[in-house]
Amino acid sequence: MSEPAATPEKAAARLVEISGKEVTARVATAECFIRMTTEACEALQAGTAKGDPLEAAKVAGLFAAKRTPDLLPFCHPIALTGAQVVLEPDAPSGTIRIEASVKANDRTGVEMEALTAAAIAALSLYDTAKAYDRSAEIGPLRLLSKSGGKSGDYRRQR
Repeated sequence: MSEPAATPEKAAARLVEISGKEVTARVATAECFIRMTTEACEALQAGTAKGDPLEAAKVAGLFAAKRTPDLLPFCHPIALTGAQVVLEPDAPSGTIRIEASVKANDRTGVEMEALTAAAIAALSLYDTAKAYDRSAEIGPLRLLSKSGGKSGDYRRQR
């Protein structure tokens, strides 16, 4: 029987050193979708006994952007200078599009903050939608654009 192939040693988990990087203006935008029945989407838009699920999702997304380093172990704490979560419901198709944009002046990007904001906003919507449609689906979640930093600008081709 042959010996198993050697695997390269893995580096210990750590935050990447960024103190030598230049502080630049950083902006990132991400989107996520949640799909459900038309009736469920209409119910979310109308509001529930708990309040307005769309506003709750926006607030959840904003909280998530601020707390990203608490959730993802390789993310640096960043002093965000702005964040916005926009929801675009389309009841006839049963879809709500979520777009999250995050800004900072820092040494590392805000892509993960934007992605986390969009994802958590979608989860907040699911939390309410499940009362009307347990088969609601989230996705795709994707980065639309980013600017700033050494790697430059990125814009997703649609």
